[in-house]
Amino acid sequence: MRKITKEHVLGFVIGIFTPIIFLPVIVFILAQSRHAEFSYLWSQVNDSVEYLSRYLSLGLIPNLLWFYLFLNKEKYAYTRGIIFGMLIYAPFMVYVNLIK
Repeated sequence: MRKITKEHVLGFVIGIFTPIIFLPVIVFILAQSRHAEFSYLWSQVNDSVEYLSRYLSLGLIPNLLWFYLFLNKEKYAYTRGIIFGMLIYAPFMVYVNLIK
């Protein structure tokens, strides 16, 4: 079994917090493209788990940028952490999209 290093933990933290940070950015971009109010879409995100799931899945896309950045620099511990951070969101997505 491999030892968990600080690189794994940092990648995990990046994988967890990047979608949360980019969620308002994604909602803003969608509001601009749909000619809707940001507050209207943001209230949809806060009121409905279906919309939260949709927009949060779009918020996971910026993690790919981090993943490829660390992959090209051959920092594989960071990439593993980012993958595990992204997998934290999987049970919520499965619950909302398949079970509910």
